[in-house]
Amino acid sequence: MSSPALTVPSYSSSMADKPLLGMTIGDKFDQIAAQYADNDALIVLHQQIHWNYRKLQEEVNRCARALLSIGVQRGDRVAIWAPNGSEWTLTQFATAKIGAILVNINPSYRTHELEYALNQSGARFLVTAHCFKSSDYSAMLYELAPELKNSTDGQLSSQKLPELECVINLSKEKLSGMWRWDDLMAQASKVSQTDVDDLQATLQFDDAINIQYTSGTTGFPKGATLSHHNILNNGFFVAESMGFTSADRLVIPVPLYHCFGMVMGNLGCMTHGATMIYPDEGFDPGKVLKAVHEQRATALYGVPTMFIAELDHPDFAATDLSSLRTGIMAGSICPAEIMKQVIEKMNMKGVQIAYGMTETSPVSAQTGANDSIEKRVSTVGRTQPHLENKIVDPGNGGILPRGEIGELCTRGYSVMLKYWNNDKATAETIDEAGWMHTGDLATMDEEGYIQIVGRIKDMVIRGGENVYPKEIEEFLYTHPAISDVQVTGVPDKKYGEELIAWVKLTSTADDVSGEELREYCKGKITHFKIPRYFKFVDEFPMTVTGKIQKFKMREISIQELGLGEESGLGEESGLDQEP
Repeated sequence: MSSPALTVPSYSSSMADKPLLGMTIGDKFDQIAAQYADNDALIVLHQQIHWNYRKLQEEVNRCARALLSIGVQRGDRVAIWAPNGSEWTLTQFATAKIGAILVNINPSYRTHELEYALNQSGARFLVTAHCFKSSDYSAMLYELAPELKNSTDGQLSSQKLPELECVINLSKEKLSGMWRWDDLMAQASKVSQTDVDDLQATLQFDDAINIQYTSGTTGFPKGATLSHHNILNNGFFVAESMGFTSADRLVIPVPLYHCFGMVMGNLGCMTHGATMIYPDEGFDPGKVLKAVHEQRATALYGVPTMFIAELDHPDFAATDLSSLRTGIMAGSICPAEIMKQVIEKMNMKGVQIAYGMTETSPVSAQTGANDSIEKRVSTVGRTQPHLENKIVDPGNGGILPRGEIGELCTRGYSVMLKYWNNDKATAETIDEAGWMHTGDLATMDEEGYIQIVGRIKDMVIRGGENVYPKEIEEFLYTHPAISDVQVTGVPDKKYGEELIAWVKLTSTADDVSGEELREYCKGKITHFKIPRYFKFVDEFPMTVTGKIQKFKMREISIQELGLGEESGLGEESGLDQEP
């Protein structure tokens, strides 16, 4: 009697041809600065900064001495609330050198969120921009801590922000109760470099070095606490996957406060002696194209919406992108059509997809340089070196056979230490065996390639059928008039949930109706996957990192459809529904 065929489980661990870096960020930085002293290190176009590694190291050490001089100690939390710029990078590397914990605060935060992040992390120090876009940071700080107006610099005592003692403002003008950045840097002369070096020598690579607040869809954000080991290695192996060397020049338009910028960007470059290039404070597609062109960039980062904006920009045709060879598209699921355009029109033949989350430093899966275009547009690649991934049944936690949809879990050096001061959330997310539960639905194929099909919370159950929005989005992208599309579920009395597609049309498209799009779907995808509702929009609700907020789309759609009311669909809703 023959034995039944064994099913291959959805588990993969990755071989690595290079060992993990067992060192702190500061030690690696000093090693690289000595090795590549004359290489371009940091180019900040909006600040007219062009530093080689020797100069960057001088400035980082000066910042580290300045922080020590104003009382920053090992383990202290130093928050930064600012868009991209040289001060951000100096603060990142200087805090790492002295063992302070950098707290990244989203530049789009307002008073309530800022108050929460500062108090939850127990930040003693805050580096803040004066203003950015519609945010007047200084005004918000004076609103939260009116005591600043009458306090001596560095001696704040605030009712609402009891832990915060010192605010450093990036404004050129002097503001009451706050240090100017230049004033801070001037303090460096009071501390010797030996003091920095001695402190740096005591640090361990497993020390917490960074707190990043995850943008939770419900409840308060949680502070993912990351070590030198977590983020130094992740930055290194992400750049390794792209074949980075000291000759590479990376344009970084993604926010530094996020792992994409500070880990995959800054640490990926630093560990290879490559060049970090910031085109502007925030994202501007024209300035990104200009930076690539003028700086002869070899690599470019972005989320799909950024690449879409660059491809659609009036200057695109006149921009020389011939120096580009690689880059990463991450942050949200990449539409296949966009990926193909990036490869063909932007010369990014080696562009890769990276997948992960803040809690995993961030990348746990990545496509490779030699992967086929088909794999690069349909999967997020295979397990990163030194890591493990598995796909489990969300109900019982058992590993599923290859090809079945379940929850993706990750284990290895990249998994965060904890959520800061939140043991309950940590225990709910990292299980006893050390697996990080991502909340993402995924499959793993025979070769170990992982496909993300949605969030557990995004999955739509229509009439008992599990529907994965990504599949429908990928199909709708094939319609020539559609530039971008997002699908989510809304409540329905008959089926439990129905589908709504938010559609962004191309700039050249004629008006298209929901009925025409439904006709386009018929016969090509299963009837229960055809959206009942279509909403035509110019933009989607999203986070500052470019992630689509589907929960907001759902809220808006429910409201506009009047699904919580007796009235039914209002005429002013802007929604096109199936008759």
